[in-house]
Amino acid sequence: MKTLWQNCHAATMAQGVYSIIEDAAIVTQGEHIQWIGPRAQLPAGDYPAVTDLKGAWVTPGLIDCHTHTVFGGNRSGEFEQRLQGVSYAEIAAAGGGIASTVRATRAASEDELFASAARRLKSLMHDGVTTVEIKSGYGLDLASERKMLRVIRRLGVELPLSVRSTCLAAHALPPEYVDRADDYIEHICAEMLPALAADGLVDAVDAFCEYLAFSPAQVERVFITAQRLGLPVKLHAEQLSSLHGSSLAARYQALSADHLEFMTEDDARAMAEAGTVAVLLPGAFYFLRETRLPPMDALRKHGVKIAVASDLNPGTSPALSLRLMLNMACTCLRMTPEEALAGATIHAAQALGMAASHGSLEAGKVADFVAWHIDRPADLSYWLGGELEKRVVRHGVEID
Repeated sequence: MKTLWQNCHAATMAQGVYSIIEDAAIVTQGEHIQWIGPRAQLPAGDYPAVTDLKGAWVTPGLIDCHTHTVFGGNRSGEFEQRLQGVSYAEIAAAGGGIASTVRATRAASEDELFASAARRLKSLMHDGVTTVEIKSGYGLDLASERKMLRVIRRLGVELPLSVRSTCLAAHALPPEYVDRADDYIEHICAEMLPALAADGLVDAVDAFCEYLAFSPAQVERVFITAQRLGLPVKLHAEQLSSLHGSSLAARYQALSADHLEFMTEDDARAMAEAGTVAVLLPGAFYFLRETRLPPMDALRKHGVKIAVASDLNPGTSPALSLRLMLNMACTCLRMTPEEALAGATIHAAQALGMAASHGSLEAGKVADFVAWHIDRPADLSYWLGGELEKRVVRHGVEID
């Protein structure tokens, strides 16, 4: 079905800037954008369906390129404990922290994990999110990681949402491998990744490179295995210390390196040369009361593409609103509203290897867009909370 969408303004986000078209028209054919431009230049032709967008601002559908949406349990009690003065070390010693999420995730059925994740995803979708990446990493054994990844695939089938699946088996040490990190990495490389890739459950491979997780040398073994399996890589890097994980990620042409509070200018230079996207996670920055900003000047100086994501997870960023993350990116990380919107559209698409088909309003790309009833694009970063009036179109079809 060919559809004409008109009476709107468009922030196309082509080349990572607003690229505004006043009084725009969009022609979709099936799942793709066939034409976009000023309405006065609309090609003559027959348009069986015409939709009046009533003066809305149209942007690409938002893309949340870093989430941990699938997990069991709830850690709000730990949040309350920390605010009452209990240290993270004390919580962990009592069996809390990521270990509690691993236990709950292992114990949950696929249906239970699907139901809880779907509720969280629907909150993101109400914010205009049409594409999301979801990581495993709370199973930490083959059966549980496979269970999580199957749930991730199911979410992409049963919800009107494009879902990318990332294997984060190298997230933390499971209880079976305490003090045996090298052995666990060998298990990931020799057994887990080959099996999960053979199942068709993995779009990319991630790891946590940090002094309390895995060393650069251990992460490199994971990257080599992913490369052998034909899978792109991503990395949690430089969140708490400088191990130059982002430079390691760049050497392996990683799609992205994420967090990055402690990255150096040399890391930024390496990422720019490799085309690796910097994914900033203001929710975790805020929730953990961090004070060290990512080196924004270095990222801009070297032309590193910057994405923004929710990092939705139970421990450090229980964030159910990507729009709130846009505001935090502006207020906490000193981004501009234009940079933030690019970070949740075209640059987020690049961080998922999807920029050829998603992330901007251009002919030939997938017709995922949101018609917002706002005064200007900056409103998406300006308003705190609430649900902005909008119409969401995915694959050329309006969805509720």
